[in-house]
Amino acid sequence: MTSSNAITKKPALRVIPLGGLHEIGKNTCVFEYGDDIMLVDAGLAFPSDGMHGVNVVMPDTSYLRENQKRIRGMIVTHGHEDHIGGIAHHLKNFSIPVIHGPRLALAMLTGKMEEAGVMDRTILQTVAPRDVVKVGQHFSVEFIRNTHSMADSFSLAITTPVGTVIFTGDFKFDHTPVDGEYFDMARLAHYGEQGVLCLFSDSTNSEVPGFCPPERSVFPCLDRHISQAEGRVIITTFASSIHRVAMILELALKNGRKVGLLGRSMLNVIAKARELGYMRAPDDLFVPIKQIRDLPDRETLLLMTGSQGEPLAALSRISRGEHPQVQVKSTDTIIFSASPIPGNTISVVNTIDRLMMLGAKVVYGKGEGIHVSGHGFQEDQKLMLALTKPKYFVPVHGEHRMLVAHSKTAQSLGVPADNILIIDNGDVVELSPDSITKGDPVKAGIELLDASRNGIVDARVLKERQQLAEDGVITLLAVISTDGVMAAPPRVNLRGVVTSADARKLSLWAEREIGWVLENRWSQLCRNTGGKAPDVDWVGVQREVEVGLQRRLRRELQVEPLIICLVQPAPAGTPAYKGRADAEPDSRPAPRGRGGRDGGRDAVRDDNGRPAAPQRQAASATSDAVPLSNGAAATAVIAPPAPVVVAAPVVAKQAPEPEPELEPAGRIRRRRSAAAG
Repeated sequence: MTSSNAITKKPALRVIPLGGLHEIGKNTCVFEYGDDIMLVDAGLAFPSDGMHGVNVVMPDTSYLRENQKRIRGMIVTHGHEDHIGGIAHHLKNFSIPVIHGPRLALAMLTGKMEEAGVMDRTILQTVAPRDVVKVGQHFSVEFIRNTHSMADSFSLAITTPVGTVIFTGDFKFDHTPVDGEYFDMARLAHYGEQGVLCLFSDSTNSEVPGFCPPERSVFPCLDRHISQAEGRVIITTFASSIHRVAMILELALKNGRKVGLLGRSMLNVIAKARELGYMRAPDDLFVPIKQIRDLPDRETLLLMTGSQGEPLAALSRISRGEHPQVQVKSTDTIIFSASPIPGNTISVVNTIDRLMMLGAKVVYGKGEGIHVSGHGFQEDQKLMLALTKPKYFVPVHGEHRMLVAHSKTAQSLGVPADNILIIDNGDVVELSPDSITKGDPVKAGIELLDASRNGIVDARVLKERQQLAEDGVITLLAVISTDGVMAAPPRVNLRGVVTSADARKLSLWAEREIGWVLENRWSQLCRNTGGKAPDVDWVGVQREVEVGLQRRLRRELQVEPLIICLVQPAPAGTPAYKGRADAEPDSRPAPRGRGGRDGGRDAVRDDNGRPAAPQRQAASATSDAVPLSNGAAATAVIAPPAPVVVAAPVVAKQAPEPEPELEPAGRIRRRRSAAAG
């Protein structure tokens, strides 16, 4: 019998971060109540050094794809890539009925969606400060103006059936904002007086004491470096840092320099910001990059992407001497007005080194005063906690140590430790008016996109790329007939493999592995179907050979290159390759049962139960076997053609008996005696 309490129990509010926890980037959060799901942001992250060929990192959205019918809409807090960069990709997999967000963020998102061809998968609705939007039946969201390194940024007050949740987004308390748009602390205080059930707050700089300096504090330092530069000034920063870019344009105008823009994102963001009025600069301030080369260096300022050392960004290409329009001069002053995102430090340092080697003066680092963060320090976080007075607290947007530091800050302001949760991506925060608990987690992880931003790089492909980078690749061509004999010596090719073994030894090892598979696994991989040709699992043959050779190389040489076995089927009755006399004996025991030496019911055997007798002619007949492509980069199996020609033409009937005079007389006499017997 069901109790009355169970009948009247209301569902809890479930908050599920799919990205942004224990990391920097790909901020994506799910709010769920009853049948309603509301998304807050959907960003991307930069790949780490080991993610070869990966362009961007997305959160795993399996949970959203499985529950897409319950998605009622999305809220966007601001336009940074780690908050909106994944939306166009996600819209290829599931629809979002409506996306509410600030004008600048949605203007930038529109270009991404048009490029991806997903404009018909959602409706974009712009909002203004203090606007309230309804999402589904259970969520009401007020947009509260905050200050950040990006213009048009918001915190959120989310009213739900269990209480009000404040979601800060990225923020700092900047009392002298560049655009004159102040943090709406009055609305935060209003909700704090009304009662905030839970605060989800940005933790990025929770280890740094004090208040974060205002954005305007970099203006005099940038002014000094630009005014003192004797030649060209080259500045790199985040294209989406609208306030920083606006100050740089103001300083270029002040110092009599024309501005050339490099980098697709820089061009797009400045165009959108000027169109919407977030940035003001006269048209004649800008000069096309092809024409700016004709101006005196003292009157030139180049503003470009590449502050994170991205390989294809403008400044990275310039540092490698690969840019078609711009080459570094010894009189150049190059300013990095950004700090490296965690994971990008090495690539940024390498870019700086290359620029210095070319003779340029490079200005970088915290001591120069040319960059400030857009994320609040400890005192900013304390002010947020004091204004909102939350009952429960969940630190978000940061690595684990940042979340722990933020939780300690909250405790210092009176939030009980039992009312604080430190969570990871996929964890479920369940909130009721009187409790905060962890529910059963949902699937969370990463999706890796290649340079096209269309193809998913799965774990297997990533592991193969890592093997290629660390130990190289070995390709192997095996010619095997449909009756289970090796019809030619294996062809082995090495690329990027450092080994003390010579080519002959590797070829012998490959021969042994193929022979062992044919002796002990053929019965499991070949099945007679009653037709003329047996049904052979060529993929299985390939994998068995690959695994065996990989184990041997790991045991004998302590290397793990990527092994690619290409199997070329040959017709039944093809003469067998006898093998080399100096091949090492195989000490591995044959498996029992069907996989054993005698267990192959369907394999072609001679009268003594062995595989078909080898013929010496096959060795010479395959001297022109099909060579492997040097560019092979993926596992492949050549399906059995009909008919199949392997190397030199081979007929299906038994090869003719060799001429007696080619053999020693003693061997001929022994063979004739055996025949007579």
